[in-house]
Amino acid sequence: MRILMIASEAAPFAKTGGLADVVGALPRALARLGHHVDLVLPRYRGITGEQALGRVTVPLGGQVADAAILSATVTDGVRAIFVDHPAYFDRDFLYGVADHDYADNAERFAFFARAALEWAAASHLRHDIVHGHDWQAGLVPVLLHRGLAPHPRLRAAVTVFTIHNLAYQGIFDASWLPRLGLGFELMHANALEYYGRISFLKGGILFSRVITTVSPQYAQEVQTPDLGFGFDGILRHRSADLVGILNGIDYDQWDPARDPHLPVPFDPSNLAGKDAVKRALLEQVGLPTDSAVLARPLVGMVSRLVDQKGFDLLATLGDELARLDASFVLLGSGERRYEDFWLGLAARHPGRIAVRIGFDEALAHRIEGGADLFLMPSRFEPCGLNQMYSLRYGTVPLVRATGGLVDTVENFDPPTGKGTGFTFDEYSPQALLGTLRWALGVYQDRAIWRRIQAAGMQQDLSWDASARQYVKVYERATGKVAQPPSDPATEERDTQHGIRQTEDPH
Repeated sequence: MRILMIASEAAPFAKTGGLADVVGALPRALARLGHHVDLVLPRYRGITGEQALGRVTVPLGGQVADAAILSATVTDGVRAIFVDHPAYFDRDFLYGVADHDYADNAERFAFFARAALEWAAASHLRHDIVHGHDWQAGLVPVLLHRGLAPHPRLRAAVTVFTIHNLAYQGIFDASWLPRLGLGFELMHANALEYYGRISFLKGGILFSRVITTVSPQYAQEVQTPDLGFGFDGILRHRSADLVGILNGIDYDQWDPARDPHLPVPFDPSNLAGKDAVKRALLEQVGLPTDSAVLARPLVGMVSRLVDQKGFDLLATLGDELARLDASFVLLGSGERRYEDFWLGLAARHPGRIAVRIGFDEALAHRIEGGADLFLMPSRFEPCGLNQMYSLRYGTVPLVRATGGLVDTVENFDPPTGKGTGFTFDEYSPQALLGTLRWALGVYQDRAIWRRIQAAGMQQDLSWDASARQYVKVYERATGKVAQPPSDPATEERDTQHGIRQTEDPH
């Protein structure tokens, strides 16, 4: 199949979170299965190394604007297509500054959606699937359904829409509709209207053939009032078309046997290198490295510092964390109150707790490689990637039993000795603390701990398994089984219809 994938970020080009990791890895996994993916992204500041394809004209309400179209080959079968409009995308950040979204995000991502479709129509490639991700691509299926796509063949493409995090819904004032070239007839319950406003996410859900979420458990949870964030009724209405597919992890980027960010490699058959990584990590973050500290379990966290990730629970525990027989290292950023809390905790307990505010890719890998226990006490977690990185790196995850954490971490069972981590159900500081104390106690039996590590490291968490599930969704949506790909040399090339000064080598 040929898939047109539309998203607001993808590694390695632009990243704010897990969405970029997923959208960066899934196309490559699909290509390994023989499919072709054109991944359309905004050209944000700092993206370089592309080749010019031409320009498209994008109508948006009463305005008409041009966008340059550029491309870069990602791997065989995958190319990135960039929509270049500096007024919208050449900014310091992707979505907003600090805690405030850009005021024109509705216009920015409506323009992006329309430009992506304009390019696809101009390319004259026969896309079987149009796959949008999260609210930023929510208008894509709306435009296709409303007949606003610029070519009949494109309007016939089947739409798939993935919800990565239902908490982000792309909600804007209804006055944006005419400015986006949309009519007020969409202001009703079976379209974009959402409590007197409009929601791009709702458009993606209601106007797509199939909706996916990023884990089977999360697909069930979003249909409940507790975790549906007001969309549970909408998703129950579409439940027959809702599929949960667990994300994978990129084994090219996350492999302790060949991770360039680790000072010493290791694998399930030889975990001695993990002890060396732990020492190097302690040295890097300024914690002691004497024998007593090395023998003490090291708890790692790499996270956004927000309530969703359980930081309200951790803040309630406060200095009690430092009284545990463990050391802690935290890398992340988020709400100022949680940043200040952890910085204060580290200042009061410099021999036990190390904190780095911000993001550091190399340090994130070393925390996954050097920590003994990884903490993810999330209130909700659509899928989660860090617990999978942890399993891969022999760093035993301790998680709350929600979303994708349930689907990936098997709670340790003392009678049988089976399990890959530790889970707790009740969202409370007491439940978190009790489970943490239990895990630290189990750590003292090194033979049992090694078995838990080995069980986690032996799991297949690769994107290849997940990509096969997406292919099944595509086949279901189109009503056909994917055929072997044709010779790319025989496919139609971009024409001058809507795209100028272009010779597309693909």
